[in-house]
Amino acid sequence: MLSTLENTSLAIWVGESLWAYPSLLACHIVGLAIVVGLFTMRDLKLLGFFRGIDHRVFSDLTPVVVAAFCLNALSGFLLFSSQASYLATSVPFLTKLACISIGLVCAISIQASCKRSIAGNPETLAPGRLTLVFACISLSAWTGAIIAGRLIAYIF
Repeated sequence: MLSTLENTSLAIWVGESLWAYPSLLACHIVGLAIVVGLFTMRDLKLLGFFRGIDHRVFSDLTPVVVAAFCLNALSGFLLFSSQASYLATSVPFLTKLACISIGLVCAISIQASCKRSIAGNPETLAPGRLTLVFACISLSAWTGAIIAGRLIAYIF
């Protein structure tokens, strides 16, 4: 199945084109910067940093994060398609996917918790202990995803 994916015209174009791979990689990095940047700010805000930032701004930016994550997913899949059989057995790549999955679970849990908190009292956000734990795990997961992603080129 993976070799079939690698032999599609789209995957061949990504792997052989002078511009496709670098352009997709640039899109992937932009999406990554938006997703991880906003999640990091949100998590740090929950942990008591950036007191001057209104916590409601992160709810307002949810569509931006979703769009950036979709950009990452699409560009990531296209990048994957050109090296599918290699990446399917790459420990850093599999670690990256695990970290992203953990980060998404944390993001969804934190979002739900913040919505409940804002609904109760929109002026203040008093995150519960579990939300703070999710914020710490989220920071670790996204950092792990970035590190693992960089290691894909260097470790099999």
